[in-house]
Amino acid sequence: MAVRPVFVVSQTIPFYKECEVEFKYNGGFAATQKQKNIKAIHEGYILKSPGAKILEISSKSLQSEGVLLSAFNLLKFVPAIDKSIPVENVFQGSKVFSLGGPYTDLYHKTPRDAKRDERLRNSGPLMCFRFTDEVFPLNPKTAFYDWIYINALLENPALCEKITEYDAFTDVEFNPNKSINCQARAAAIFVSLKMSGELEKIKTFNDFLNITYGVK
Repeated sequence: MAVRPVFVVSQTIPFYKECEVEFKYNGGFAATQKQKNIKAIHEGYILKSPGAKILEISSKSLQSEGVLLSAFNLLKFVPAIDKSIPVENVFQGSKVFSLGGPYTDLYHKTPRDAKRDERLRNSGPLMCFRFTDEVFPLNPKTAFYDWIYINALLENPALCEKITEYDAFTDVEFNPNKSINCQARAAAIFVSLKMSGELEKIKTFNDFLNITYGVK
């Protein structure tokens, strides 16, 4: 058995709720095994919340919009290169370490290669993020990732419309014991902010921190 979180829309800080679901884990790296786990998580959550509309956000999603919303596929415009690239590349290419970075050449790699670049593990402690000549802090821990994911969504109106059809989100690849950032959490925050009318109030990163995390 395994336990994974479902991120649920909520209209109060921190603009999501987390519901743990226990399910029978299907081991293996094949997409079919991942999809069995997705089905098991979703079925477990529906038992707790009948009528919920749940979306898996990952490249393994059984729902086409879930695949498009994956950080490997969702595009964010980068002014420095005058091009839109996957959120994953923006995130990895914005990391600043004590011994190097940001490694903006990662903008031009595949998302998988960007995530696996050895420099991300061999450049000392992570210090901050730098994107569009702005420096972003490490705390709150998921703030920068959530910020760029939400901004990427705003650049994709069709996906903005589609994602609001759901009120709960999962990412089968996310293990809270091993990772911090999660595209399903970011999606839940986006929908929560939109449903609560707070999204249009966010113009800057500081606005985002204030409204979403209560950071002044």
